[in-house]
Amino acid sequence: MGKTKKVMIGVSSTALTLNLAGCGANSADVPPPPDDQSCQDWEWDSDDGVWECDDNDSSYHGFYYFGGRYYKSKSSLLKSSDYKSYKSSASYLGGGKTSSGFGSGSKSYGG
Repeated sequence: MGKTKKVMIGVSSTALTLNLAGCGANSADVPPPPDDQSCQDWEWDSDDGVWECDDNDSSYHGFYYFGGRYYKSKSSLLKSSDYKSYKSSASYLGGGKTSSGFGSGSKSYGG
């Protein structure tokens, strides 16, 4: 194998390792999904820093979950005084960030 191929393999391996390490760090910063029997499939909404029910079989499909309550729409969530307090706190994980400062994108949990 020529030097160029060996260098390219080394660079590719390093990039893959760094990419995987970055993904793992982001996953650890997302809080665990709610333990609520009304929804079995959750998606992390990184824009608002809350979980959304993604369970097609649940009557709460598409609802946002925050502070032990379901919110039917984003506007009802945003009007909540508890959510407003959370959004202005240091523990807020919305706006595409996590506690490490990296964006987490969308995360799904459940089945």
